[in-house]
Amino acid sequence: VCSCNGSRTIRDCLEGLRKLEYPNFEVIVVNDGSTDRTAAIAEEHGFRLISTENRGLSNARNTGMEAATGEIIAYIDDDAYPDPHWLAYLAATFLSTTHAGVGGPNIAPPGNGPIADCVANAPGGPVHVLLSDEEAEHIPGCNMAFRKACLEAIGGFDPQYRVAGDDVDVCWRLRERGWTLGFSPAAMVWHHRRNSIRAYWKQQIGYGRAEAMLEQKWPEKYNGGGHIVWAGRIYGKALASLLGREGRIYHGAWGSAPFQPMYQPASGLLGRIPLMPEWYLVSGALAGLSVLSILWKPLLLILGMLIFAVGASVVQGSLGAAQASFAGSPRSRITRLKLHVLTAFLHLLQPLARLRGRLDVTVQRRCTPGIALPWPRMFSTWSQHWKAPDERLQSIKAALEADGATVLAGGDYDRWDLEVRSGMLGAVRILMAVEEHGAGRQLVRFRSWPKCTLRTLVPILLGAALTTYATYDHAWLAASILGGVTLASALRMLRECAGAMAATLHALQGSVSTRVTALSEIELEGE
Repeated sequence: VCSCNGSRTIRDCLEGLRKLEYPNFEVIVVNDGSTDRTAAIAEEHGFRLISTENRGLSNARNTGMEAATGEIIAYIDDDAYPDPHWLAYLAATFLSTTHAGVGGPNIAPPGNGPIADCVANAPGGPVHVLLSDEEAEHIPGCNMAFRKACLEAIGGFDPQYRVAGDDVDVCWRLRERGWTLGFSPAAMVWHHRRNSIRAYWKQQIGYGRAEAMLEQKWPEKYNGGGHIVWAGRIYGKALASLLGREGRIYHGAWGSAPFQPMYQPASGLLGRIPLMPEWYLVSGALAGLSVLSILWKPLLLILGMLIFAVGASVVQGSLGAAQASFAGSPRSRITRLKLHVLTAFLHLLQPLARLRGRLDVTVQRRCTPGIALPWPRMFSTWSQHWKAPDERLQSIKAALEADGATVLAGGDYDRWDLEVRSGMLGAVRILMAVEEHGAGRQLVRFRSWPKCTLRTLVPILLGAALTTYATYDHAWLAASILGGVTLASALRMLRECAGAMAATLHALQGSVSTRVTALSEIELEGE
């Protein structure tokens, strides 16, 4: 149990652990620099207490892992408490499978108050992602257990994740090693939800920061829009689609019925768009253009698009709130209406909080080598010492990541090997070719060129078109505002391409053990 100032809820957690019906287990509480009564409460329960300075959640979990003596290490949050048979079901799954980790469901307990009930029905809670009834792609940190040997083999949790994201990262690293994760539907914990709107807002900002940090480390796990692409099905409340289609889960006896995707397809893009943080950026841009209609009447056409964008978010939030269920449902119709309205508001608030958290990390991200003119470049190097192409690319990738760049490896059918990103708007791609000359000698060629995404170019081109139209219509003030925003966006895109190019040149030149020769396009084509 890792805790930082968790005195409000950790007593329930520790009392639940004392009621566990399992013959052989130990409890370790890692007090991560708490300034409240967390340590005193842990001592009252007689469990092993390790107090450290505040170093973040991942470091606390690693401290507990190093001190643990068991073959299996189970983690539970300080704001959760287990079912008495929690460990028995986890252990049974480990005994009957070769899974490196096993998780289970986490359910909001009743009696936490109306706001906590609404938060339990809002998006952004800890959920599991299942590939089948028994295999998981992700298990949340409030209810997860691992074989200690597997956890040690990957070096434990990554210390850079101080608040959230560590569980996603460790699951991906285990699966990258070829291990699997299991899911036991009966290994249940009760997990308290946030009991105030402010606490929920701060939690979702933290999750947004974690998502941006995970994208930097695992760019291959994200799509072009900056969202995680799960292979499995996400299980949790508040996942209503824009079309209002309710999810059906065929539980069966102890979750043994056929897996959900056999009967129901996943929600399409239209159903997910209003849940995306970037939808709020689109709505904000449309609102700004609508305001400019005061200066230039043709922009009134944008107002309809704004109404649609805002309406889609409101409809999605309303559908999610309509499907909400509350523990001990109140008898008063007015009270129920207030709960549904608050739940709808949280549906609208959650993407905005995630966006705020993601932007905090994105704005801070910079490539250290500086800037270089973003135009196509070519290099070659002669090597007397043979090196496998994959190994050479991996060393370049490591050098780029050390410079603060986000690097995506190309697939088997991509016409590039590495994509270097220094921000959200611009990138640089690298293609490598190796000529074998015998006796371990190699001629290695590199080509790099800037790459701008469609989501970047379309708004810039649209802004340029509107600026030109406003200028032609003699709407000088509107034209100057539109032109300024468009120019700023274009300069930001060029700045990010230039940063990625500088990091690319630094990594390529650093990887060359002998002389680097710049080759012209004609020389390359002739050869």
